[in-house]
Amino acid sequence: MSDNAKTDELDILRSFIDETDAELLRLFLGRMKIAEKIADHKAKNALPILNKDREDELLADRVGKAPEEFKSGVSLFFTDIMDISKCVQEKSAVRAAPFFLKAAPFTVPENPKTACQGVVGSYSEQAGRKLFGAGADFVFTESFEDVFRALDKGEVDYGVLPIENSSAGEVSLTYELMSRYSFYIHGCARVKADHTVAALPGARLGEIKSVVSHEQALRQCSRFVQGLGAAPRMSENTAFAARTVAESGDTSLAAVCSAECAARYGLEILADNITDREDNHTRFISVAKTPQISPQADIISISLSTPHSPGALYRILTRFAFYGLNLLKIESKPVPYDVSHSIKRDVFDVIFFLDFNGNVRDEAVRTLLTNLNDELRYFRFLGNYSELL
Repeated sequence: MSDNAKTDELDILRSFIDETDAELLRLFLGRMKIAEKIADHKAKNALPILNKDREDELLADRVGKAPEEFKSGVSLFFTDIMDISKCVQEKSAVRAAPFFLKAAPFTVPENPKTACQGVVGSYSEQAGRKLFGAGADFVFTESFEDVFRALDKGEVDYGVLPIENSSAGEVSLTYELMSRYSFYIHGCARVKADHTVAALPGARLGEIKSVVSHEQALRQCSRFVQGLGAAPRMSENTAFAARTVAESGDTSLAAVCSAECAARYGLEILADNITDREDNHTRFISVAKTPQISPQADIISISLSTPHSPGALYRILTRFAFYGLNLLKIESKPVPYDVSHSIKRDVFDVIFFLDFNGNVRDEAVRTLLTNLNDELRYFRFLGNYSELL
């Protein structure tokens, strides 16, 4: 067969594809019109949008009629069609305002009382001052959970905790605590972590035998610490590490901390800019007991658990695509015991944490969140906020 004949044959086949697609488009639009009418009927008769039994029955019928080699494709095709139809119905449904829009307007108190883990000079304090101003009144705690406990008892207005580092990844404990406590993210601040090695006056870099700091900071400076040949030691955070060195009287012990911490605790900087990456930033969140959402908020955080079935997460993500919402991050974490017990999941199941762009006052966002809240066995709205860079 000549090249021209092969090209003609390919063009003919492509024309068949075009005709088929045109027919599929006509049928798709017709199906969506029917979905809108179904939405009207359900609204008039107070029926739920989701009918799981009907979905399962329809899917089993369509897949059962397909040849074996196309069963998985037919399943995916009709699953997508049903999910899009459901989104069309959701957009048509009239719903009451969800709980996160019923919160009273808020004003951040002047110089709010704020809890953060560590001691004076910590990166958490820097983030807190970025979020609440130089006059913020800080309460320093020994652990991350103590921050949540202080907020839970009403001893502080806000808590500030690290949640993610650009080089070392997420802070798992913060995610775990957000699952266990019913608090909301109020704001977010990005702090550049310019780590230094600091020690007592008179210490020499070549004589340092141990380096103490938070696990994340040591990980962020792993190449330098390894090159130094010093033994790493864990500390609650970088400010604790600086204070530990200051109180040790040991010139062979150094801390990985900020220059501000070194100066505050009377240490000498033996080396600076020691992070593995120059663009080393940590994101800190501020949390509050109630949802506090400004009209300018443009990041939404949620957590959810999906059904134990193939494509369950994909089906959730399809809805974000339908509504044109940009996902910023998705993380999976083991289900905490108390959450696992309440939803009767396996010990190795996970909760997904998602961040995406949007404001709860937007119709598409409100519709998506309301329906996820109605349909999923576990769903939590974690906050709608802005990030300070």
